[in-house]
Amino acid sequence: MLHTWNQRLQHHPHVHCVIAAGGLAPDHASWISSRRTFFLPVEVLGRVFRGKFLAGLKAAFREGKLEFHGHLASLSEPCRFTAWLRVLFRHDWVVYSKQPFGGPEHALRYLGAYTHRVGISNSRLVSFADGKVSFRWRDSAHGTRKCVMSLPADEFLRRFLLHLVPRGFVRIRNFAFLANRQPAKLLPLCFRLLGSSADHARAENITDEAKLTAMLLKCSLCSGTMRIVGRLSSVQLLPRSPPQQEGAAACSLNSSLEPNPCDSMPAPSAPQVALACSESASTFLD
Repeated sequence: MLHTWNQRLQHHPHVHCVIAAGGLAPDHASWISSRRTFFLPVEVLGRVFRGKFLAGLKAAFREGKLEFHGHLASLSEPCRFTAWLRVLFRHDWVVYSKQPFGGPEHALRYLGAYTHRVGISNSRLVSFADGKVSFRWRDSAHGTRKCVMSLPADEFLRRFLLHLVPRGFVRIRNFAFLANRQPAKLLPLCFRLLGSSADHARAENITDEAKLTAMLLKCSLCSGTMRIVGRLSSVQLLPRSPPQQEGAAACSLNSSLEPNPCDSMPAPSAPQVALACSESASTFLD
């Protein structure tokens, strides 16, 4: 999406790009997601963008599609145009990329408000008096402070007309599965593959949680199923002297008096939940 203005209506062309975190496989049989911890090498992306943009300028100049007026008229000469491009290539081009604060929905809502909007909305206009137009603008360099700027009417119109694109010029372009000829065919496929991927990931998470729970609730000695028989408070976890015989925690043995494998288990250092093996007798805690 192309924007050509800033808050003060100055000429500030820049492009907002919304990129899917993944894409269709070459055979269109699956959806390949990007890594959650890494998306794109931003510095490399800046160099590639610079190279592609300047290559496009060179091609347009060779085909006679560029016009130069005013103080830029000298760039119509090939040698001067080449020297000008050389200077542009020596600078680092900035691609600003970061995770949106409010998630993808917030980013789309923000950009969606600019799809058919002009450089300034009526709500920002304050007054027109003494041949000057006053409007509000946000100073992002000083904590997004709200200010009021007054410009002569002709200067205000000049800045406003900078952002009227020629007839037939397209501000928004879509690519890949969102290209103009593809959405009707590929978008339903993307939704279907994304749905199946989400279901598969959800099933894997449930399976992993079940496996983990089963591992945690197995006795390491007898492989019997553990069950919660009591919970200890933080006071009970403090070191204390051995309890008296009466009222102490006791473990009842089987009637056969066979040794219980769980009796030799070392006590955990700081348990939060008291567990007992279901094959042995229940453990009662004070």
